[in-house]
This record gives sequence, structure tokens and C-alpha cells, in this order.
Amino acid sequence: MHVIVALGTVDGDLVRPVLGDDCVLVDNPTDDDMANAVGAIVRANVTVDRAMFERMPSLRVLARTGVGTERVDVGEATARGIPVVVTPGSNTRAVAEGAFAMALTLVKSLPALDAVVRGGGWAEREHITVGDIDGATVGIVGYGRIGQRLAELVSVLGARVLAYDPVAQVPDSFRVQHLDDLLRESSVVSLHVPLLDTTRNLIDARALSVMPAGVILVNCSRGPLVDLDAALDALSSGHLGGIGLDVFDDEPPTPHPLFQHPRALLSPHMMGLSTKAAAQTFVDAARGIRAVLDGEKPTATANGM
Repeated sequence: MHVIVALGTVDGDLVRPVLGDDCVLVDNPTDDDMANAVGAIVRANVTVDRAMFERMPSLRVLARTGVGTERVDVGEATARGIPVVVTPGSNTRAVAEGAFAMALTLVKSLPALDAVVRGGGWAEREHITVGDIDGATVGIVGYGRIGQRLAELVSVLGARVLAYDPVAQVPDSFRVQHLDDLLRESSVVSLHVPLLDTTRNLIDARALSVMPAGVILVNCSRGPLVDLDAALDALSSGHLGGIGLDVFDDEPPTPHPLFQHPRALLSPHMMGLSTKAAAQTFVDAARGIRAVLDGEKPTATANGM
């Protein structure tokens, strides 16, 4: 019997049928379970470093729900001959919808309008700006699956789309050569790039200064892409019209003064965890493990194995 350990909360009802009858999924594994594990399904908030790999000497495959591998020592896995399965595409539409929902909520000033009605201050509505996606320029930084889907969504509502990606192919009608070109022209900017040394603090004080006054910024990718101190300064001055954050440097995050700003919209890294998307990422992770156990190559891995 193959022992598969769940590192983090895993939906066994979805995973077990995919793994098959020759596998046992172990929640809350003991040291003995870890030592015998040939596979592991790992959630985003779990760190798998060298010490963790040492606890799993029999491990043949590790499946990460999602695509981010910042908390997985991919180099150590590769050195041990362990494929690191990822699940691209499982939450593409959910994240794109989440980014769109955050942008639309801020453009339409829905939290402020809600507060006006709840607080009995109807006349205050005259001081609240309600914008439009129709006719706006939406800048998408990162044109992978999620960026492409977001472009489809906002285009339907009449937005002009600009996209910047130094790697992925972008249609000529959307493509800009330099990030600053996108930032200068966009009234909404949505981030969909991985966390790399080159993208850490991608949106800092300098980048914010390039953007037009009143711009809406949305980050459903990785927390460290945005300098929160700089973003708070831009919000306080009114230069930044609003910010939507689904991701943070640490999760759960250390409280930051920006979290109290009325034009900050926050979500606990849930935009990719719709019911449909969460189910699919568990299934895809289990399929990756099953493929390795059957001597096949998984559909997608972080280390090409």
C-alpha cells in the first residue's frame, strides 16, 4: 500500500478516488507516516525544505496545489530525483474573476456606497466617485493563463487592454514594450507575474509615481510584488485611487496600516479557491502523484521531471 501524506488540509473525498485503492491518504501524518510516504500533497502555506525532505526518505513525488513553489526547495527535490507536481490551469478562471471583482468593486466604490446606506448618510453619495470599466484602460502585468482570461473579461465590458510580459507572447494589439508604458496609460493595473528577484517590489514608490492619479491597483499574484509602505503613501495622498490585495508577504500577514485604509480591499488569498477551482486543484495534484506511481510523466512539474 502506497502512503500519501497530506501536508496541510486536503479534501480526501476528491483525492482518494484519483489515487486509487493501492494508496492510503494520511491526514496529520506521524513521523512513521512521513518516513514511509512515497507521495505528498502540499498546500500553499506549508514549507517543504531540506529538513522536511529528510523526514520523507521514501518520497517519490511531491504535488503542490497551485503553481507557486516559494515554500518548496525545488533544488533539493531535484537533487533527490523527486518531481514537484504543480497544477496550472486549475484556478485560472477563479483568480481572473477574483482580480476582476476586486477591480470592479474599487472602480465602482462599492464599499463606500454600502457604508453610506448603512450609516444613513444618503447625501454623502454626492462626494463618492463611481467609475467605469467601459472605456477604461486596464493594464495586465503578466500575460499567462490568468492574465489572458482577465483580458477577455474586461474586454467584454468595453475596456482597452494593455499587457506587459517579458516572456509570454502577447497579441500586438495589447502588447507594450516596457512596463512603464503600461503604468502610464492604465487606470486599472492588475498583477499576474511570479515572484522572482526581478519582480520583488515591482510596484514601488517609483512605479506608483509613473501611474496616473486615481489608478486602481490589484494584486492576486504574490504579496512581495507590491511595496505596501509606498502603496499606503500613495493611497494617503490620493494618487492611488484604491488597492485590492488577495496576497501578502507573509500569510497570515503581519498587520499593516494600509489594511485600515478605506480604499484598501483585502482578501485572505481566496480568489483562487472557489469551490470549483479548489476541487480541480486537488484532483490535478492527485493525478500528478498517480502518474509518477504508474511510471508516467506528470502533466506539469516545477522542475521538469
